[in-house]
Amino acid sequence: DKRSHTVCSRLQKWFCDKFGEYVEDFRFQPEENTVETEEPLSARRLTENMRRLKRGAKPVTNFVKNLSALSDWYSIYTSAIAFIIYMNAVWHGWAIPMFLFLAILRLSLNYLIARGWRIQWSIVPEVSEPMEPPKEDLTVSEKFQLVLDVAQKAQNLFGKMADILEKIKNLFMWVQPEITQKLYITLWAAFIASCFLPYRIIGLAMGLYAGIKFFLIDFIFKRCPRLRAKYDTPYIIWTSLPTDPQLKERSNATVSRRASLYYSYPKSWMLQTAASRSYVGSSAPTGISKDEDTSRFHTTKRGNFHEVFNLSENERPLAVCENGWRCCLINRDRKMPTDYIRNGILYVTENYLCFESSKSGSSKRNKVIKLTDITDIQKYKVLSVLPGSGMGIAVSTPSTQKPLVFGAMVHRDEAFETIFNQYVKITSASSSSES
Repeated sequence: DKRSHTVCSRLQKWFCDKFGEYVEDFRFQPEENTVETEEPLSARRLTENMRRLKRGAKPVTNFVKNLSALSDWYSIYTSAIAFIIYMNAVWHGWAIPMFLFLAILRLSLNYLIARGWRIQWSIVPEVSEPMEPPKEDLTVSEKFQLVLDVAQKAQNLFGKMADILEKIKNLFMWVQPEITQKLYITLWAAFIASCFLPYRIIGLAMGLYAGIKFFLIDFIFKRCPRLRAKYDTPYIIWTSLPTDPQLKERSNATVSRRASLYYSYPKSWMLQTAASRSYVGSSAPTGISKDEDTSRFHTTKRGNFHEVFNLSENERPLAVCENGWRCCLINRDRKMPTDYIRNGILYVTENYLCFESSKSGSSKRNKVIKLTDITDIQKYKVLSVLPGSGMGIAVSTPSTQKPLVFGAMVHRDEAFETIFNQYVKITSASSSSES
């Protein structure tokens, strides 16, 4: 009885201990938030990281070079043997075993190289680059030049990566409908084929197409750029996809040419003018005439609007900007700091663009620009330290060498649309009257 009792107690104790360990393993614990400490900027660490990145990317770059050499038929015998072996493997359904065997072969060669064997197999001969010894002490100019070189390489690398990601995003977001439509039709065709055709036939077709394109079609297209520009559909689609900066440039060019398109629609501008005037009349409170309401709707900080800017009484701010937009006028033709930047309020009337300076004094600090004298108007980004993300509007006139910039505008887009629409309206009306 004692022996059986001891055996049972031992088994029970062993079971409880093991079960307790499993219970402890499955116990939930709060996740620890670890903050990674950033290393200070060091020229020595910078050069070391650059060399590490170059060494780490070397196997990938060598693999890409060998694939490109196969496609370009750098070695005719090697490319021919690879083409025959690949097509035979695809035809008999051995494509996946072939790639797995190549991966095993590569790992085996790497094992032998790690054991001291000198095995070098590459279609493109490797060029050994001289290793520069690390510099212990660098001067300030050498450190600065090193930082500039790294910044330039990082800028170019990030630019290429951003272009690729933006093109992929624009492809799937229907930015270019005629290009995305081809992808859409191809996906539908592949989906229908996958539903009705056996996977063996689909895999065979895809494998044969990939081999013919990689070894033959790409070789012909690289040697004949005109054929590639006409018939290489993936290349045409990829080169035609725009990036975000290219889309922005196109939108700016479209906005600048919008004025010429509006000339063919004079009736629509008449309707908009009547609607804007009716809106101004309806925005005034009931029981108050336009003349009685002048002091409320069309006054500035220092008097009536037409008196401050020396304009006729008919010139009043539009309903959208009855209170104006706070901004700062940057006149880059002036050299004095007091005349270079002025804070104030910007108004738009039927025929003028008026800027009222916030500084008390003579009316010479105010600025009045006739809309018909404007040669160009576009959105402009000033210094990022200014309010409103440094966004502004640049206005070019014949009397100024450099465009006048109205910066630090919180409601920049609203102001730009109002000014541009009124500018187009006035120019179209003047051109129709002349004709």
